[in-house]
Amino acid sequence: MEERVACAQLKQRFEAAGFHIKENQPFDEDGVRFEIDGFDAARRVGYEYVTAEAGDGWDVDGNVIAALAERRKRGELHVLVVDEADAPDKAALDEAIDAFLTALRDSGVGPEAPASPEAPASPEAPVSPEAPVSPEAPVSSEAAAKPGDANPAKPPPTPKAAKKKSARKSK
Repeated sequence: MEERVACAQLKQRFEAAGFHIKENQPFDEDGVRFEIDGFDAARRVGYEYVTAEAGDGWDVDGNVIAALAERRKRGELHVLVVDEADAPDKAALDEAIDAFLTALRDSGVGPEAPASPEAPASPEAPVSPEAPVSPEAPVSSEAAAKPGDANPAKPPPTPKAAKKKSARKSK
């Protein structure tokens, strides 16, 4: 199956599930860098169809796939990575998509995730340990302060403190 055909199918299915997919977005977080085929930055859900045709093997290698899988286990990021050998046709790709979207729904990720009976009427959104990725440009998560950091980012100085600093410099 050609990459563009597979990506069109992936986008259609993810958007039908309620995700807002932007195509061919740069992704750069925690040492994982590649151009992701489709990504919903707000929900941190996306997909990558790996083909020789697109040359994906050089940037979406075993290390990248393992890092994405680990972050998915931690609930930080949910990227379906499908190799063309595992989904060579529409039916096989649909099976992979169905399994992925069902797992997301079952874990409470996505726009139409079922609410558990114990959940309050308006559940709070889970707090992600990382800043969201801007769909327009790659973002390094190293710049974002994370909860529990030993040295969290300092707030900007107040106007009063700023005046004292500039008074000391002019002396």
